[in-house]
Amino acid sequence: MEADKVDMFIMTNGKFFESHQINQVRESLLAMDDSKWAALQTLSFKDPTTILIISLVGGGALGIDRFMIGDTGLGVGKLLTCGGFGIWTIIDWFMIMGATREKNLELLRQIV
Repeated sequence: MEADKVDMFIMTNGKFFESHQINQVRESLLAMDDSKWAALQTLSFKDPTTILIISLVGGGALGIDRFMIGDTGLGVGKLLTCGGFGIWTIIDWFMIMGATREKNLELLRQIV
């Protein structure tokens, strides 16, 4: 794949991945077959900042943040325990952005 396309993709979507993952994403995209580019363009990544805001507002006891990123089991766990009796909620405020970026990388790997 062309390096210009890959660099444009990274500039546009870099916030959806951890900073230490960017080189890995770039190398994977450069090695990717051009026929997968259309499928790559249709991917919808979750915005870590939006998920953090949702976690602060409604993710605590309801687990909405975990449901939104696809962690259904953890979402049910948060829902049934009222956010791990508040402890899990506080921990998630610090970890939910990283978890969202990991889910975005998993989504990208499915295409690449």
